[in-house]
Amino acid sequence: MGKIKMHRTTPSLDMTPMVDLGFLLVTFFMLTATAVPDEPVTVNTPSSASEIKIPETNILLLTISNDGRVFFSMDGKFHRQELLKKVGERYGIQFSEQDAARFGVMSSFGLPIGNLQEFINLPPEKRKEVNQPGIPVDSLNNQLKDWVIFARTTNPQLRIAIKGDGNADYPTVEKVMNTLVDNRINRFNLITNMEQAGTGAAAAEPAH
Repeated sequence: MGKIKMHRTTPSLDMTPMVDLGFLLVTFFMLTATAVPDEPVTVNTPSSASEIKIPETNILLLTISNDGRVFFSMDGKFHRQELLKKVGERYGIQFSEQDAARFGVMSSFGLPIGNLQEFINLPPEKRKEVNQPGIPVDSLNNQLKDWVIFARTTNPQLRIAIKGDGNADYPTVEKVMNTLVDNRINRFNLITNMEQAGTGAAAAEPAH
């Protein structure tokens, strides 16, 4: 009796589901990832033992460089657009819809209001070349006060944080803090680095 020969088949693996899954993951990360905007100034924050984390949304950030310049940033594209129009009305400057759209996606800025429109209309790569002098905080020309006040009316849920360089001069820091206190803003956060981590992770110390 002859032997029965078994028919051998070559195993195959259908990669279609894996490819679909890969594209789904790539799409998910593209839609959920948030690009970190270029900041106009580098700030080395002081260290502390605080482990309090600042929220990721509804934050108004005031940055103070080591040479005493003050920069303003607020999250929320549409809130920023509305804020620009309010501050423009306060100073008699007419910002166009295109100006507001560009301002809505900008990073921090540190310019007097009179120079802001020209700055907004620069190409993004040209803005990086501008040496911004900082937002005026002098008693006779405290434009920072108006940015903060109108920002809070635009988004009442805002929490304010100050990110000051460890070498920033104290008089400028005092002016910024007094601007908040004089406008009945008695709770804000000071951003520091966590000492024990040693990796520069952002922490916040509540200030009154």
